[in-house]
Amino acid sequence: MQQNNLELALIGNCTVSALINETADVVWMCIPRFDGEPIFNSLLHTPDSDTAGRFSILLHDYKSAEQYYERNTAILITRLHDKRGNCLEIADFMPRFTYLGRPFHPAMLVRQLVPVRGRPLVSIKLHPTYNWGASPCKKTMGSNHIRYLLDNDSIRLTTNIPLAYIQNESRFVLDRPVALILGPDESLQESVSVISRKFREETSHYWADWVRNLSIPYEWQDPVIRSAITLKLNAYEDTGAIVAAMTTSIPEAPDTVRNWDYRYCWLRDAYFVVNALNRLGKTQTMEEYLNYIVNIVANAGDTKELQPVYSIDGQIQLTESEIASLPGYRGSKPVRVGNLAYVQRQNDVYGSIILASAHLFFDRRLPHPAGSTAGLFHMLEPLGENAYDSYDKPDAGLWEFRNTSQVHTYSSIMCWAACDRLARIAQQLQLSPQRVAYWRKRADTMHAVISERAWNEDLQSFAESFGGHHLDASLLLIHELNFVEAGDPRFASTVSAIEKHLKRGNFIYRYTKEDDFGEPATAFTVCTFWYINALVALKRRDEARKLFEQMLLCRNRLGLMSEDIAVDNNELWGNFPQTYSMVGLINSAIRLSTRWEDAF
Repeated sequence: MQQNNLELALIGNCTVSALINETADVVWMCIPRFDGEPIFNSLLHTPDSDTAGRFSILLHDYKSAEQYYERNTAILITRLHDKRGNCLEIADFMPRFTYLGRPFHPAMLVRQLVPVRGRPLVSIKLHPTYNWGASPCKKTMGSNHIRYLLDNDSIRLTTNIPLAYIQNESRFVLDRPVALILGPDESLQESVSVISRKFREETSHYWADWVRNLSIPYEWQDPVIRSAITLKLNAYEDTGAIVAAMTTSIPEAPDTVRNWDYRYCWLRDAYFVVNALNRLGKTQTMEEYLNYIVNIVANAGDTKELQPVYSIDGQIQLTESEIASLPGYRGSKPVRVGNLAYVQRQNDVYGSIILASAHLFFDRRLPHPAGSTAGLFHMLEPLGENAYDSYDKPDAGLWEFRNTSQVHTYSSIMCWAACDRLARIAQQLQLSPQRVAYWRKRADTMHAVISERAWNEDLQSFAESFGGHHLDASLLLIHELNFVEAGDPRFASTVSAIEKHLKRGNFIYRYTKEDDFGEPATAFTVCTFWYINALVALKRRDEARKLFEQMLLCRNRLGLMSEDIAVDNNELWGNFPQTYSMVGLINSAIRLSTRWEDAF
């Protein structure tokens, strides 16, 4: 039976986003972008706190609620029922569409309230805060708006609800449709009712068109569509960066200090996202991400040494600090902002960038394919040199160990993949045979060393590190990265060893040894999807399908997943929604689904 406290919905428009709970409370929203300060922060506060930042629509004599996304969109519908049979519907969305030939996606939340049955009695509690929840906003009143003053900015609520009702949090009878628009401190050019209706129609059309062009598998279409929309919402369109998750400091498990800020762009995670969207036929996110990468590399200096994570505008420093003003998710401290992973050495980053870029050289659908010029290839070559220089050097690994450094096998294989793909790209570009041979020789040398030093005879498996005696779930990717063939007995025996040592019930742990904070207490969600994909490669499809169906049951009611799952009760933990997890669902569905041509 699923036990879930992260029953949250995500809405957004690739500039800002919000998390909304089952009764339509906005529990998390940062402005002016994903990694900004939260104006609504009750997700990381104590329940019913008077000081939490919140935006609640309260139905008197509340009885029950139902919630769903408008079909194939990021528009959320919540229906609240009271004990007397009255019903209220709330539509929440953030505008996104094309206006005057340009993308229109302001830092704006639109809430439409409609009486569905009877005469619902409602009140509105709108308490934005700033300074990470330490300071309530001061207010000034206009004719049909309220201005909330932040530290160095202001936001405006414009509505056709009497302002006194909002100011005093008075109950009022909802006898007609009304709207609330919270956004930039600017005057609207039309009435609230007209603008909210137009914005909703245009936003609905945008998402319907976006979904219509997805290349989805025949089976599990709804879960794949929801996952794809979620990945799109995690892309910051202004720069092309892709964040790992929308939240900070949702712990990986109860009673732990594994509370991290994931509102940044990990080069590794972004590769997985663009790879998944490419498989669904959505290449624009990859093209926009490439622009982000080009600027990251251009600012890396002559050495082209890269850190694993950057801010969404490419800033280098993500200084980590603790926020005293927020009690934390379910009382779990600390609440952190920033992430010290930016100072770590994680050698897989070079492979992550080159693999994310490689598609551009081969896909003839793209309007400006990179294959038409060698310029991008020459920009990537220094990263390949760094990969060759780093593949047998210690690093923190993809699991970002803070006090441990080893030659991690996954990092080494990603370095190999960087040089392997450069050889293939050089051949695709019809560069000189010497250039192709240069990168092929480097890749082959690395492959031989990794094969020898990462293999553990006692385990009959590749180990997590050169000469190591432990396993980690990233080894499930050795076939997917083309390091070994599916028929290679080393692949089957590695999967078998992971089953023996890392499998707990239906789930695969990322590793089980103690790290800087003890033994992991929950399963890292995407690892189980990696295992499912490995089963498919080994032609164990029946097992894979059964396990995939079990994983679908671990999603919350809206179809979203977080970073981690408790193996004893399937409860979701960790930052939310986690792009890794949604990527895993998409990739497994594609591999397992009946082909369209075989479906009829």
